[in-house]
Amino acid sequence: MIKHLFAAACLMSISVTALASGETYVVGSGGTYRPFEYENSQQQLEGFDIDLIKAIASAEDFNIKLVNTPWEGIFATLSSGDRDIIISGITITDKRKMMVDFSAPYFPAQQVIVVPAGSKVTSLASLKNENVGVVNSSAGDIAVSETLGRNSTAIKRFDNTPLMLEELSQGGVSAAVGDVGVIKYYINQHPDKHLQLVDDNKFEHQYFGIAVAKGNSALKNKIDDGLKKIVANGTYAKIYRTWFDGNVPALPAQ
Repeated sequence: MIKHLFAAACLMSISVTALASGETYVVGSGGTYRPFEYENSQQQLEGFDIDLIKAIASAEDFNIKLVNTPWEGIFATLSSGDRDIIISGITITDKRKMMVDFSAPYFPAQQVIVVPAGSKVTSLASLKNENVGVVNSSAGDIAVSETLGRNSTAIKRFDNTPLMLEELSQGGVSAAVGDVGVIKYYINQHPDKHLQLVDDNKFEHQYFGIAVAKGNSALKNKIDDGLKKIVANGTYAKIYRTWFDGNVPALPAQ
């Protein structure tokens, strides 16, 4: 908690600096995907994505106005002009590229296996002898269903990741599969649970991107330049360590 308060204080100075000059862009972000974006007790948006866009804005000397934007219809706010930028844990896909333009990737968003420390699970294939938790209809659900069979009684489906991980901690399942960022955050916040990650190269490697309206290359370039700067000067790594852990990912070259 102290670490997050310190980080928030540092990033508040980033936001104030950004307000000194430059254009203002309206940024849409959902408030329901912790730790990437969520509302705090003052109904203000915070999270990894929020810290990131603030840092990019500071690096490129533009201002931002954050607006909590429901996921349903979020892309339409770009085409309508109600939002200039969307950052909301958005996985870059070919289908979405037809609707919006994406920044360079800023976060690896693949699935990962999580197990109690000392588990003998080493891959997706080794889940065949385990009871496995997944979030219903998620990418993790699809991956585990392909391994164990869609109707396998060994698969236990949950409405969200925290519920799934709590069941894992209580021994209700012996392994779980979900979004790496959400799981890393949970492990960071609950070191007493003694959970560890297991990767498998069969998981599709995907990335989050920041979206702008189709054809807005000027704003996309600003965001890309800002991302490049904060990666180079170490700001990206500081933000990542605040929310996740010390294993800061190497992003694809821009």
